[in-house]
Amino acid sequence: MQYNAKDKTFEISIRIFTDDFETALTQENNGQKVRLTPNDNNDLLVEKYIRKHFAVVTPQKQRKPFQYLGHEPEGDANWVYLEMLYPEPFKGGTIQYDVLMELFGDQVNLLNLQYQGQKKTLMFRKNQPMQEIAL
Repeated sequence: MQYNAKDKTFEISIRIFTDDFETALTQENNGQKVRLTPNDNNDLLVEKYIRKHFAVVTPQKQRKPFQYLGHEPEGDANWVYLEMLYPEPFKGGTIQYDVLMELFGDQVNLLNLQYQGQKKTLMFRKNQPMQEIAL
């Protein structure tokens, strides 16, 4: 999650192992098998899943909207790309990042946040799917 000061946006890239992601999306798709391939037609399903499992909430308890830009396979993983308009100064808040936690009790998600020269790494687990962030 990297801040682009020129565009006043957070550019967000989420890397998910393809086999695990396909399992989660198949479950989300009422058991209908999902295969992630280049130029597939799974964007609506991927976007729905990510919106359910990733969010940034401002200190005023407002969910920040984001734009889903797409996904692409790379090796044994898939990258999901999001963009979040953030024109006001980033003052922290809460981040939800519980991707794959419904499948794996030991799932750990790392989030690297870069904002105006500051870097933070947050660790998310099943018992802690949301983290407060302050810079």
